[in-house]
Amino acid sequence: MIRAVLFDVGGTLHEVRRESGLDLRFSQLLLDRLAQCGITLPIDAAVLTPLLHQNAETYKHWSEEHRVELPACRIWNEYYLGDFHVGEERLRPISEELSVLYDAVRVRNVPRPHMRETIHTLFDMGLVLGIISNIISQTFVPQLLEEYGIAPCMSCVILSSTAGVRKPDARIFEKAADACGVPCSQMAYVGDTLSRDVLGCRNAGLALSVQIRNPSIAHRDTAFENTVAPDVRIDDLAEIPGIIRSYNSR
Repeated sequence: MIRAVLFDVGGTLHEVRRESGLDLRFSQLLLDRLAQCGITLPIDAAVLTPLLHQNAETYKHWSEEHRVELPACRIWNEYYLGDFHVGEERLRPISEELSVLYDAVRVRNVPRPHMRETIHTLFDMGLVLGIISNIISQTFVPQLLEEYGIAPCMSCVILSSTAGVRKPDARIFEKAADACGVPCSQMAYVGDTLSRDVLGCRNAGLALSVQIRNPSIAHRDTAFENTVAPDVRIDDLAEIPGIIRSYNSR
């Protein structure tokens, strides 16, 4: 019996679209905000943009290997802005603000079709709902849930930034189970990646793994295609209530 359905956010509840000019705009906002705090970097936005991307990829690979999420001030100091030796103490007061900007400005987040309706249908079915998300910010996801009108439906919001561990580590799923009051063996999880979401379900022993197709990130999962598979693949979030009803009627 599935009693809880939990969701990934980026790529699952919304699509993350990279559009021309957004990353450059973010770099300029970053430089301006740092300058307001007395931190002037010897670089312009056009040069900073590819450097930030490279440094973010370096951190992503490190965090995926170790399944750890560092505090935001360390991420910005040691990785994203590591070339400039700004100092963790100087970045700490604005590290959360910068982390929100990183996910809010650098890309465009577009809610998936039928996202709100699906969440409210599952809630009305009496299921416990929640979030498990790998993200460097502690406040961006809660703000999004309010904006999307689904925050009251969520019994738990577990973020790697507060948990200190990242999917696919079983511990982040176990933290969600504790917060929701539902064991992993009675939980379903919906995400878009094999390497984090589906593998994490397997590691934690969840009842059901649902993968929503996301062609924009499929290249990151090529190494897992022959070894990890979800229980169900979907194209639309609206498919989920029927899947849960079918599972629970067996």
